[in-house]
Amino acid sequence: MIKEKIEKLIKDALKSLGLEDLNFVVEHPEDLKNGDYSTNVAMVCAKNLKTNPRELAENIVAELKNSPLAKGEVGGGLIHEIQIAGAGFINFYLSREFFSNSIKEILEQKENWGKNSFLAGKKVMVEYTDPNPFKPFHIGHLMSNAIGESISRIFEFSGAHTVRANYQGDVGLHVAKAIYGILNDPLAFDTPPWQEEIGTMPASVQADYIGRFYAKGSDAYESDEKAKNEIDEINKKVYEKSDDEINKIYNWGRRVTLEAFEEIYKVLGTKFKYYFFESEMAPIGNKIVRANMSKIFEESDNAIIFHAETYDPKLHTRVFVTSKNLPTYEAKEIGLTFTKFEKENPDISVVVTAHEQAEYMKVVAKAISLIHPEYENRMKHITHGMMRLASGKMSSRKGNVVTGESLLHDSIDTIKEKISARGGPALGWKEVEVQEVSESVGVSALKYSILRSSMGSDIVYDFEKSISFEGDSGPYLQYSAIRAKSVLAKAGDTNFGGKRSDLKNLERSVLEEPKEVSNLEKTLYRFPEVVVLSYQKFEPHHIATYLTELASSFNTFYTETKIINEADKYSPYYLALTKAFLQTIQNGLWLLGITLPEKM
Repeated sequence: MIKEKIEKLIKDALKSLGLEDLNFVVEHPEDLKNGDYSTNVAMVCAKNLKTNPRELAENIVAELKNSPLAKGEVGGGLIHEIQIAGAGFINFYLSREFFSNSIKEILEQKENWGKNSFLAGKKVMVEYTDPNPFKPFHIGHLMSNAIGESISRIFEFSGAHTVRANYQGDVGLHVAKAIYGILNDPLAFDTPPWQEEIGTMPASVQADYIGRFYAKGSDAYESDEKAKNEIDEINKKVYEKSDDEINKIYNWGRRVTLEAFEEIYKVLGTKFKYYFFESEMAPIGNKIVRANMSKIFEESDNAIIFHAETYDPKLHTRVFVTSKNLPTYEAKEIGLTFTKFEKENPDISVVVTAHEQAEYMKVVAKAISLIHPEYENRMKHITHGMMRLASGKMSSRKGNVVTGESLLHDSIDTIKEKISARGGPALGWKEVEVQEVSESVGVSALKYSILRSSMGSDIVYDFEKSISFEGDSGPYLQYSAIRAKSVLAKAGDTNFGGKRSDLKNLERSVLEEPKEVSNLEKTLYRFPEVVVLSYQKFEPHHIATYLTELASSFNTFYTETKIINEADKYSPYYLALTKAFLQTIQNGLWLLGITLPEKM
């Protein structure tokens, strides 16, 4: 990448001047008029040397201009000009040849454009989504899914073999609460629910039924001591599988809620290799904890605890096995981590959760590091914030409490209504096309709204803005790409100098380019840098922000330029630029887990 070449160029210049290699930055100025790159190196060095930064900048620039890269002896002269600005900033202006070559590079590399090899030969396991059977698929699961899927793709784009995993809580108090709600419903057991009419309905409808009874059981657990004791007893029986009636409800509820989750994963475009379950991890974690008694864990009031603050004052004590001999989330997490390493032995094991799990996960990580020190630097916990609705409403369009699933379907249904209002069916849209486009655009609206925010920050979700075809939204990015596809389709039969345009071979053509470099060109070449930054920081929002800037640059270019013009000698170059934009935004949308519909 050109940024790395400029960084090396600066380091060589400092070395020639006998200056120490310090922590300077090379970045893009906010205003493109101030160059394509800018560095604060003179300011940093001057501060240490207690000298005038502008005078030092002049000496550095003199060395820089003597470099083969700037003089054109390497790479055909990639740097056109180097200037000093303000108190001593050094600005670099790239050459027209650099931008022309970058367009050819994009067209040649196609779907590989933007990829890097930082993780070549490495295996990464990413665990995300993690919904709980017997409970609704809530907004946090939707956030975890969008973030986890995008991070998985960024790892793949960086050369890794990525393994996707989903950890689902199929045992625990939430299960007992749902079963209690069903057992105590006066109508539920005239005939078992799986034999009633509801048992013939789609899994999502049955799962919604179970979710309502979970809510009732949860309320009873908090307000009724008798109910609390009954639920605790049900919880024990679920672990022991000791009650036939409870087992029947459990097996039915687990099956239909997992089927309902699969319907959601299909719409979101996620496929997991592994489905781990708490019921399977509990005995494994329990065994590991007990095997490390006295060395790491200790008994307290018939429970097994871990004093993490002994090893790090920022941590605290947590229970790993209760006095009733039930493994807690912490013990199950140990079982899960050991299982992951036994099955895949990943170089990096990533877990994506909400930030409220951060502190307890730190305690678990410390315990694991004491048992298996070699795992410590291979575990990475990524946390996200919470989502709240800008409208302040806590119900979906259908009047239900907002869940991740209802939010997803509201988005899809609204797009479907917009297509109908704009005369989609009257214009020949088939029903299957309406559904496919609605799902693609509806999912993009939600995913982009989640991924555009920096990791860990809370999100204020504005439904109307999320589905807008203008501005900062997923549908805006899709619409910009469809616009480019339309231009290229129209150009297919255009003659330039008596020759039909060959869009498939633009990268091999000798294209005459205008002298002035467009802002679109000044944005396109940055894509690989943004991918690397997202990988290094585990933050997809850099890609989302970049794509919005890129789409804006293209739409300005589209408005100001007559791209298809047989009389314009630059028109084939404009088409190459349009094709390069389409390739870049397609690659970027893939990294966000967003599909591109055939039309909008």
